[in-house]
Amino acid sequence: MSRTEDAPGSSELVVVANRLPLDLDEEGGWSRSPGGLVTALEPTLRARGGTWVGWPGVADAEPAPFDDDGMGIRPVPITADELAAYYEGFSNATLWPLYHDVVATPRFERSWWEAYARVNERFADATAEAAAEGATVWVQDYQLQLVPRLLRDRRPDLRIGFFLHIPFPPVELFAQLPWRRTAVEGLLGADVVGFQTVGSAENFRRAAARLTEAGADDAAITVDGGAGHVTAPDGRTITVGAHPISVDAGDLDAMAREDATTQRAKALRHELGDPRTVLLGVDRLDYTKGIDVRLRAFADVLADGRLDAGETVLIQVATPSRERVEHYAEMRDDIELTVGRINGEHASIGNPVIHYVHQPVPRDDLVSFYRAADVMLVTPYRDGMNLVAKEYVASRTDGDGALVLSEFTGAADELAPGAYLVNPHDLGAVGDAIVEAASQDPDEARRRMGLLREQVLEHDVERWAAGFLEVLGVGD
Repeated sequence: MSRTEDAPGSSELVVVANRLPLDLDEEGGWSRSPGGLVTALEPTLRARGGTWVGWPGVADAEPAPFDDDGMGIRPVPITADELAAYYEGFSNATLWPLYHDVVATPRFERSWWEAYARVNERFADATAEAAAEGATVWVQDYQLQLVPRLLRDRRPDLRIGFFLHIPFPPVELFAQLPWRRTAVEGLLGADVVGFQTVGSAENFRRAAARLTEAGADDAAITVDGGAGHVTAPDGRTITVGAHPISVDAGDLDAMAREDATTQRAKALRHELGDPRTVLLGVDRLDYTKGIDVRLRAFADVLADGRLDAGETVLIQVATPSRERVEHYAEMRDDIELTVGRINGEHASIGNPVIHYVHQPVPRDDLVSFYRAADVMLVTPYRDGMNLVAKEYVASRTDGDGALVLSEFTGAADELAPGAYLVNPHDLGAVGDAIVEAASQDPDEARRRMGLLREQVLEHDVERWAAGFLEVLGVGD
């Protein structure tokens, strides 16, 4: 990395996200922050001399912009107080539960909203300074919903896209937000607004028409390119589409084929006591993920003898998440009590039926978990996409395994032909699906997994990014 500051206004392509692709540490050094979004967008940004605008990951830090091997890095400072109000407050205690069908009750605090608006202004200022005349800007996710409008006010010459990685709720729920009109108008500053699913795109189109003076067409929105349109009050036409995100499927497939991965998977099953069936859940510790329902369903099928506690093991990875938010602390306590109760009732000495992991798991170990698991349990109450389901499929190079998948995930729209779809609000149905997936015959397993892998390997994260950028007018 050179410390040469990127000249303001020089970038033809700018990505704006809550976090940078690099993390600043307390000593002022930088480290890579791997993720699907970074994997998909870094090559394009570097090839075009583009810039990434985002928070460096440390409160109150104000590092200078710099160049990272051809990609501009423009940090946006956020104070500790702003982080508590803008991120932990409005983004994750207001918007997050509201957008996930009010699984938890949102809190509407004016001070949080004011901090959210202030931070969005700062992101818009930094982006306006980085973008060249007529540049393309791609804004990411719910933390920055006001940026498109703010940026258009500053730089009407720009081509602006926005992608929401979480669901957009029905207007009847969204209307609870006291600042609903301003939030929608923020997105109407974009030229292209993308969502994970057709349903979310249609929800936004209806909200724009009902809550603002915008007009909306009734064109069919599809995942294969069919788009809707909203006419903004200033006369611009905004394209609204569904662009389901994916994973770096080729990389996961290659990792899963490595001898070291295969050996780790075998060793893991041996450490578990070589059970007949290994079930796996991998989630951020979040109340939307339905960890509680899969634990209760698992307990029920053990209690009624449909699965044998001596031959079945569940690994539940629950990585730490937003533990300063009250809902999350309460949920962790409830889940850990449930795990202890189930083990107390069904485990034998030295052989728990649930292995609970509350810590980050390295990516190579996670792929080994995927290879070791006979059944993947993905049971959110609501999820914009759920990339864990796709990671599991990409890792099943043996063509075996089974996926139990909530119908309320974005992934269900694509993976329905091969997954065991469930309503996570129906505890009995979740238990039935677990038993069915655990007892499927080998031919049925290969048939279902073949359908899943064909979808995931063909529609990877690079295809997602290229498709959205093409709509925005950015070619190869």
